[in-house]
Amino acid sequence: MKKINLLFLPAMISLIIASRPAGAQEEVNVVPRPVKVQVEKGKFALTPATVINVIGDADVAPACRLFSDLLARSIGTPPEIKTGKKAQRKAINVSVNPSLGEEAYTLDVRERSVEIAGGSARGVFYAFQTLRQLLPTGVEKGEAFASLDIRCVKIEDEPLFAYRGMMLDVARHFFSVADVKTYIDMLALHKMNRFHWHLTDDQGWRIKIEKFPLLTEVGSTRPETVIGKNTGRYDSIPHGGFYTREDIKEVVQYAAERYVTVIPEIELPGHASAALASYPSLGCTGGPYKVATWWGVFDEVFCAGKEETFAFLEAVLDEVIDLFPSEYVHIGGDECPKTRWKKCRACQARIKAEKLADEHELQSYFVKRIERFLNSRGKKLIGFDEILEGGISRTATVMSWRGTAGGIEAARLGNPVVMSPNSHAYFDYYQSRDTKAEPFAIGGFVPLEKVYSLNPTEGLNEQEARMVQGVQANLWTEYISTISHVQYMVLPRMAALSEVGWTPGEQRSYDDFRKRAIVLTDRYAALGYNFARHIFD
Repeated sequence: MKKINLLFLPAMISLIIASRPAGAQEEVNVVPRPVKVQVEKGKFALTPATVINVIGDADVAPACRLFSDLLARSIGTPPEIKTGKKAQRKAINVSVNPSLGEEAYTLDVRERSVEIAGGSARGVFYAFQTLRQLLPTGVEKGEAFASLDIRCVKIEDEPLFAYRGMMLDVARHFFSVADVKTYIDMLALHKMNRFHWHLTDDQGWRIKIEKFPLLTEVGSTRPETVIGKNTGRYDSIPHGGFYTREDIKEVVQYAAERYVTVIPEIELPGHASAALASYPSLGCTGGPYKVATWWGVFDEVFCAGKEETFAFLEAVLDEVIDLFPSEYVHIGGDECPKTRWKKCRACQARIKAEKLADEHELQSYFVKRIERFLNSRGKKLIGFDEILEGGISRTATVMSWRGTAGGIEAARLGNPVVMSPNSHAYFDYYQSRDTKAEPFAIGGFVPLEKVYSLNPTEGLNEQEARMVQGVQANLWTEYISTISHVQYMVLPRMAALSEVGWTPGEQRSYDDFRKRAIVLTDRYAALGYNFARHIFD
């Protein structure tokens, strides 16, 4: 064997380190990738004797309790949560450090203790999610361990974007409270912090409104559903369901304990068939209308000329605001045909009275009026990029779905933006070009690598890029009716989006992510989640 000249060994080691691919993190398989990681020697042994020691008066109870509950079955008893004045040995010491960003945290796993500090309780929760991914996957299904060995590591971490969201459409197909909680659990695992709940559409109204009971008595159920892609054949099976006020409070509380904010969506002025079927006078023609039984865009929309329409929507939104503490209320605003407005005397009178140029400006009037109402109740309006048409206020937030062009336009106008382009973040699209290997889907093709390639600020200068609040993926459910199918469509693509929203671009590497994502799917399997295994073949 040829001998190595020891004089050159330091230089060789430096060369090897320098040539390591950007983003490589040996032995730390965490998604999304932490900003700074330093692997240390040794391990911390987490045992039934380990306590969670909350230092001072930090209000971090939900984060600590959830982590303790996770460990309960594996080590025989949940770690006791105590309050102390200083760090302890053989403990997970938890504190809040206001000098860190709100969602930032540090995690220092030592041989004798684990030290967690978060900028807030939210940051502490994310530290626990990272610690969770450092545990054996068997913990997720309650496998018994005498002790859990955690590799010593120092992590400093914080998200790139404040808004990291996932949408679930429950209007096309209804999902139970238990299903929605499972979806929220999936978000929490990936450090996603916004759950966009699409509650109303042409095919169903899913939220009980006390002042307008027909919305759920009539609008929550369609008599049948089209088979396939508008084939003209129907299944003759009624489909319905809605959430009571108690259901919604339960979901909002469940999400809050996982530091996920629930953003409700009430569609307007289009996608209104279910509402019009319930209250026909809100439409331009007066009906009759029916809850839609097929998919698409419908001419029947809320009448923009009637004061009754705005009185109705304001009353509905008042009840919605009462249930959801979110700063945002999503109003959709997308795919609103102007066919009825062009022929409606009341709408044309409104255009004349308000000195509007056309029906596009009428939609702008509609959206701005709703925004003023929301602002008066302390809320902010967010809508899809069609709200740009006809003009937009400077305060509305634009969710760009038709590619990124709408988001770029809005950012240049000075409006806050969430990037949710169908080119990268529509998870109802196929994950493979071999569609026969996939469940039936609406079409399109968004593979894992495409999701990961999203650059939310591409095409913007530094000042404009500051208007981008974050990213979101949308899951429309025309062809998705079970939580298992939901999981298949979003996993592991949610992992890719979580890293886009969390990790600085210069630190991201798809090859490195792919290795960590494969490890993460072992955790999915342990949790019983359905996911697209074949994309890693």
